[in-house]
Amino acid sequence: MTSTMEHQTPLVRRSGVHESRGSMAPPSAPGTSTGISRSRAVVTGAATALEPISLAHVTRVAGLQTRTDNKYLLTPEQFAELMDNIPTSTRVLDIDDRRVFSYESMYFDTEDLALFRAHRQRRRRRFKVRTRSYVDTGGTTFEVKLKGYREQTVKHRTPHDFERRRELTGSARSFLHNVLRDEYGVNAPALEPSLMTTYRRSTLVDSQNAARLTCDVDLWCANDHTGAAGPDLVLVESKSAGGRAPADNALKAMGIRPVSLSKYCIGTALVHPGVPANKWNRLLRHHFGWQRSWPGDDGTGSTVCNSSRRT
Repeated sequence: MTSTMEHQTPLVRRSGVHESRGSMAPPSAPGTSTGISRSRAVVTGAATALEPISLAHVTRVAGLQTRTDNKYLLTPEQFAELMDNIPTSTRVLDIDDRRVFSYESMYFDTEDLALFRAHRQRRRRRFKVRTRSYVDTGGTTFEVKLKGYREQTVKHRTPHDFERRRELTGSARSFLHNVLRDEYGVNAPALEPSLMTTYRRSTLVDSQNAARLTCDVDLWCANDHTGAAGPDLVLVESKSAGGRAPADNALKAMGIRPVSLSKYCIGTALVHPGVPANKWNRLLRHHFGWQRSWPGDDGTGSTVCNSSRRT
């Protein structure tokens, strides 16, 4: 085992949720008249202003396969203020003169969403299974993310075929089985594609403090039938081996607290009608315009999302 760092049918918007048949493609990016969201514009501006760092250097100084993550949702204005307070040693990942990259993740779960439920119930032995694709370069990895000692994130990954990025291949199943047997002493459950997310990311690296800051914008969550766009905010993840990075301290001084947010869990709540999501209800309502449609409201008892809302 190695651990390492189509055809589209029309989308119809209903209460901010996009329903389609057989298509996971996002609609045109919301935002300004240029088609670029405010959050994407501010992240792109910050990335352009920083000195570059290579992927090889990032892997060497801040690979962080075992780490502590803190997540924050920032308005474009808050993100700009954060950039004024990060260490001067911070650099931006640059690959072939590109600093903002397109990502696609395909998550796998059981038919009854057992992995989602484990996260909602905060079970000690919980994990996520996904492919992570770097769309600009055509690279894909298969990843198993587990919760380790003191809530640390432990990531195991192996190369995966880009053309089969939405499949759980035989080699991926074998890798998953080995990871779960080694880490938790359990067999891998039967999994199937459950949720796709796409977004744009810029990665900032503070090599002096062995810390990374990922800045995600333009989130889109979908399954084969439904899709929902995220808000015009920047999802910032501060990743460090020590628990608190300089960025965490800067955000604390700004009065901004971490949020409990998982793209998989939030996305699952948005595109799987009626799934219990009590843990994230406040976050979903405030930032994603989400509300539960109780039985009798529309005859389905489904969950809806007003994805046009901007915070």
